Amino acid sequence: MVFSSHVFVFYFLPLALLVYGVAPRRGKHLVLTAFSYLFYGWSNPWFVFLMAGSTAIDYCCGRVLAAELERGFSKSQSRCRAALLVSIVSNLSLLGFFKYFNFGLDSYNALVGSLGLDAMQWDLFLRITLPLGISFYTFQSMSYTIDVYRGEAKPIRNFLDFACYVSMFPQLVAGPIIRFHEVAEQLQHRTHTLEKFARGTAFFCLGMAKKVLLANPCGKIADTVFDAHGAGVVDSWVGLLGYSFQIYFDFSGYSDMAIGLGLMFGFVFPKNFDRPYLSQSITELWQRWHLSLSFWLRDYLYIPLGGNRKGSRRTYANLAMVMLLGGLWHGASWNFVIWGAIHGGMLALERLLGKDSVYRRLPAPAKIAVTFLITMIAWVFFRASDLSSAFRYLGCLVGVTSVPAGSGLIAGILHQPYYLISLAIAGWVVWACRDTWDYTRRITSPKVAYVLLLFAVSLVVLTTQSYNPFIYFIF
Repeated sequence: MVFSSHVFVFYFLPLALLVYGVAPRRGKHLVLTAFSYLFYGWSNPWFVFLMAGSTAIDYCCGRVLAAELERGFSKSQSRCRAALLVSIVSNLSLLGFFKYFNFGLDSYNALVGSLGLDAMQWDLFLRITLPLGISFYTFQSMSYTIDVYRGEAKPIRNFLDFACYVSMFPQLVAGPIIRFHEVAEQLQHRTHTLEKFARGTAFFCLGMAKKVLLANPCGKIADTVFDAHGAGVVDSWVGLLGYSFQIYFDFSGYSDMAIGLGLMFGFVFPKNFDRPYLSQSITELWQRWHLSLSFWLRDYLYIPLGGNRKGSRRTYANLAMVMLLGGLWHGASWNFVIWGAIHGGMLALERLLGKDSVYRRLPAPAKIAVTFLITMIAWVFFRASDLSSAFRYLGCLVGVTSVPAGSGLIAGILHQPYYLISLAIAGWVVWACRDTWDYTRRITSPKVAYVLLLFAVSLVVLTTQSYNPFIYFIF
């Protein structure tokens, strides 16, 4: 089930809000958890057992930590370390098996095949299906035991409260990644106000508009070019621009809807996007893009690796490792490794030279343009189906790849007024409009009319579009 569907908007969400609203205070987490499991199991009910297992393991590890710490033992005690290790290993094993088994098998077969050892290849009939949102809820669940171990959050006693935290459907399958200490207090005490609900509704409506009115048509542009196996220079750049807009509006639109739904249920989730395409360096980009993942990698990976405290060489190595792992987190493919390497290399370069030095002679608009160009080039590896397709597309961008006959038909699709206007509006929103977080700080009557109008138009347009799931559902 996706947010941008009539089933969710007209049936699931109203019913969830109604039952949640009439439930007593002690029963609200039960209602929210039940609807979250229904939401997650909508496409494949078997996946709920994986999430339930991860939840149970981390809850038990948290209880062990709580018992040891309450008895006055140091977190360095073996039982505390063992509980933390069980949580981390179980979550990473779960994530690694389901997300990287097929990738590892294909890489192994390709390697032995290139060495002429075909007899050593593994030809397995069965392949592993990737459960939706497993990258998000394993990171989220794992943050609980880490936060408790570090003393940054108190252990939770009620299993249902913890299950609600892990499974909360607004951000379950595509984020933002909510760390436990960010909502620990809200799980025990939170307010439900008309102001929260109104802001949440505005968030949801604007997120829906981003997805349906901007991400989907831009996605059609990107799919047309990327799936054509070759296009002219201009069309290739238009397709890449379309994908750059699509992935931003698709993911930020989902994040807006998730934050809005959280507000409707009384939760305040952190900001996940801050106008990233206005960044003047790649360093700044990662201070604006997918903030929940950036902070998670910083606090739970980069800093434990030593951060910038162990010399410049170690700092550059840590940056590179974090971004490579961040690339692999997005998907089991060498494309994502290269995407992570591009960003990691730029982060290290900007730290080595000083980001102001790298772009020192450029005015601010030029810095934004250069950063956006680097980001776009990296998106080629993110979007292409494999490495050969990515390099072929890069060749199309500079005109060194042969264009197949009939590629002129692509221009006939791309140059339709609907798609050109969609690109123009997307660019205007990206570089000239306030982000949803700031826009909804104060809800006025004109804003209510505006967001409701956008929502109504989105629902009408949605009926004319084919099924188009959120990009980050596959991560």
